[in-house]
Amino acid sequence: MQPSLKRELGLRDTTLFAISCIVGTRWIAAAAHAGPGSVTLWAVTALFFVVPLAFAVTSLATRYPESGGLYIWTRNDFGRWHGFLAFWLYWVGLAVWFPSAAIFYMTAALHAVGLPVSRPYVLGASLAAIVIALGTNLIGMKIGKWTENLGAVATWVVTFLFVVLAAIVWLKRGSATPLTVVPRFDWNTLNLWAAIAYGMSGMELVGGMVAEVRDPERTLPRAGWLASGLITLFYSTATIALVVLLQPAHISEMNGLAEAGDEAARVLALGWLGPLIAVLVVASGMGQLGGIGTSMSRLPFAAGADGLLPASFGRVHPRWHTPHVPILVLGALSIVLLFAVQLGDSLRAAYDVLVSLMVLSGFIPFFYIFGSSWKAGNKLSAVAGIAVVSITLVCSVVPTAEVTNVWLFEGKVLGGLLLMAGTAWAIYRRRGL
Repeated sequence: MQPSLKRELGLRDTTLFAISCIVGTRWIAAAAHAGPGSVTLWAVTALFFVVPLAFAVTSLATRYPESGGLYIWTRNDFGRWHGFLAFWLYWVGLAVWFPSAAIFYMTAALHAVGLPVSRPYVLGASLAAIVIALGTNLIGMKIGKWTENLGAVATWVVTFLFVVLAAIVWLKRGSATPLTVVPRFDWNTLNLWAAIAYGMSGMELVGGMVAEVRDPERTLPRAGWLASGLITLFYSTATIALVVLLQPAHISEMNGLAEAGDEAARVLALGWLGPLIAVLVVASGMGQLGGIGTSMSRLPFAAGADGLLPASFGRVHPRWHTPHVPILVLGALSIVLLFAVQLGDSLRAAYDVLVSLMVLSGFIPFFYIFGSSWKAGNKLSAVAGIAVVSITLVCSVVPTAEVTNVWLFEGKVLGGLLLMAGTAWAIYRRRGL
C-alpha cells in the first residue's frame, strides 16, 4: 500500500497545474518558425490528441485512484513489466526534457536582457533553474504549488502581452507575414510537427497527482476540459502574434520569443520590453519545470512502493510529505544530462538531440495510455490518440535543417533510446522477476 499524500489541490490549483505542465512558451517559437499554418496543426492536434488524452486521463485516474499515473494504469491493464517499461521510458524522457527546457528558457531570458547567449552563461542559468524549480517542490505541495500557479499566470501574461503588441504593430505597419491556414509541408518541418504534438501533451501528468487532488472524481474532468480549451487558445493566439511581428524565417526556435519582443520594442520604441519578457519567460519556465518535476516524481514513487525500485523511492518525507528521493534523483539525472549532451556538438545541435530524444522516449508510453483507455471503453478517442502518437514518433527522428552531422544526431537519439530500454530491462530483471 502506498503511503498517504496530502490532498492540497482544488479545481483552481489542478487547472493551473495542468496548464503549467502542458503549456510551454518554447513551442510557440517552434510553431511560428514553421509559419502561420501551424495554427491549423494546433487545432488538429487538440481535436485528435488533447481531447482523447483528456478522456483517457480522467477515466483512468478515477478508475485507478492511486498516485503513479501511467505506471499504475499500465501495470493494472498490461502487467508489471509493461508498467515498469512505460514508466521508465516516460520518466527518463522527461528527465531529458528538463535540461532542454531549461536551456530554452534561459537562452530566451539571456537574449531578452542583452546578456551573452554563450554556453557558460546558458548552462549556469539552466543549472540554477533546475535546482530552484525542484527545490521549491521538494519541501511540499503547499509551497511548491505556488511555483506552478505563478508559472501558469506568467505564461498567460506573456501571451497576452504578445497578442496586444502584435495588434498594435499590425495597426501601425501591418503583418510581417501573410496569414494562411495551410501548414507548410516540407522535409525540414517534420521535426517541428513532432514538437507541436509534444507541446500539447501533459494531461497525463495531472492524472499522476490524483492522490493529492481534492474530490478527484469531480475535479479532474472539469480541470481537464478547462485546461484543454485554454491551451489550444493559448498556442494558437501566441503563434499568430509572433508571425505578425516577424517573418517565420527570422524566428528561431531557441530565441524566437526574444526576437519577436525585440521587433515589437523597436517598432513601438519600448526599451523596457526586453527585461519584462525575460522575467515572464523565466517565471513561466520555472512553473513548468516545477509542475512536471513534481508530477513525474510520483511515477518512481509508485514503482518504489511496488518494490521495482529501492524502497527509499516509495517513502514520503516525514516533514515535507513529498516523495523526496525521486525528486532528488530526477534533479541529479537532469544535471548530468545537461552537461553530457553537450559533448561533440554545438549548443543548438545538442538542444535538437534533446528534443528528439525526449519526444521519442516520452511518446512511446502513450501507446499504453491509449491502450488502457481502449480497455476502459474510449475506443474512438483511443484510435485517434494512437494515430497521432504514431505520426509523432516518425517525425521525431527527422533532423532539423540546423543539424549538420546527421549520423551523429541519429546515433545519439537512437542510441539513447536503446540505452533507456536496456536499462529498464536490466533493472526489472534484478528487482521485478
